[in-house]
Amino acid sequence: MKITHIEHIGIAVKSLETAISFYETKLGLKCYAVEEVFDQKVKTAFFQVGQTKVELLESTDPEGPIGKFIANKGEGVHHIAFATEGLQENLDELAENGIRLIDKNPRKGAEGLQIAFLHPKDTLGVLIELCEKSK
Repeated sequence: MKITHIEHIGIAVKSLETAISFYETKLGLKCYAVEEVFDQKVKTAFFQVGQTKVELLESTDPEGPIGKFIANKGEGVHHIAFATEGLQENLDELAENGIRLIDKNPRKGAEGLQIAFLHPKDTLGVLIELCEKSK
């Protein structure tokens, strides 16, 4: 597997408006994009910090993954995303090595990325997302 860098850190928030204001006014960061990913029932906002991004995630449906996460755990770090090359091949390799996959095949994520999640029960309790730029 080839991981090139941390692509982003995903943070679940109740309100993008409130969270964007905090990151901009208190931390001095600038939100450069807001996007809704309909099939994931989430609205996202992005901040660039060096080579890494911070992705804020607001649920658009209480039954969506972020809505359920906030209901169970509250706001906070949701996942860490690693940029990789050969996403499907990496997923196949992980599965062959006994790692449970939430996504057996890449799917569309925010910013035009192909994404797939690994099950946190097999990743030391951390929800890991693998990302690859769409070809």
